[in-house]
Amino acid sequence: MNWKDYFSTSIGKKILVGATGLFLILFLIVHCYINSMIFWCDGGKHFTEAASFMGGNVAIRIMEIGLFVGLIIHALQGLMLWSQNSARRSVGYAVKAGNKTSRWYSRSMGLLGTLILMFLVLHLYHFWAPNRYGQAFDAGWTEESLYEKMLVVFSNLWVVIIYILGCISLAWHLMHGFFSGFQTFGLATHKYKGLIRSAGIAFSIIVPLIFASMPVYLHYMSKCAEHCQ
Repeated sequence: MNWKDYFSTSIGKKILVGATGLFLILFLIVHCYINSMIFWCDGGKHFTEAASFMGGNVAIRIMEIGLFVGLIIHALQGLMLWSQNSARRSVGYAVKAGNKTSRWYSRSMGLLGTLILMFLVLHLYHFWAPNRYGQAFDAGWTEESLYEKMLVVFSNLWVVIIYILGCISLAWHLMHGFFSGFQTFGLATHKYKGLIRSAGIAFSIIVPLIFASMPVYLHYMSKCAEHCQ
């Protein structure tokens, strides 16, 4: 069996999903750290400096391509794996076991992943696409302040609600995916199983909660911009 055939099997798909999932978890940590700089209450100075560095650094831009590739692979392979597992579960069971054998979010990874993907498209449309489009195609382009852009975008309460729902979907997705990623590579041994599961639960709550608090905070700041002047 060659490598192409191997990664078309269920085990191969799980490895791809696990590897890209762990990579995306590392990205979430970095992204959360940089975005949390909006809470410095300095008019977005620290956040703008960090965002400008990330946007203009060649190495970061190359990693950005890897991030998109990893995201696409994770989404496609994850949906295929979820579809295969769902098809198997629907055959041969007169009574559904429900939460007796697995949590609902474990059985709903495809749905949660799809909701997150839709949220990401909106997020990229709001903040990533405008600056990257200007860099590539507009000769007279000047870098747009992401902090000011965030204040404008999150002044709309409906956008804030959509982002919060996206973060809730992310939390449930991570609740299963964090532990599953380590388990795929045999790292969740009996000795470390409890530690990894606990770390996964903490990560699945803390990181999405920080992300969800950002649009709420910026919505408030957009309504009283003079508060942190």
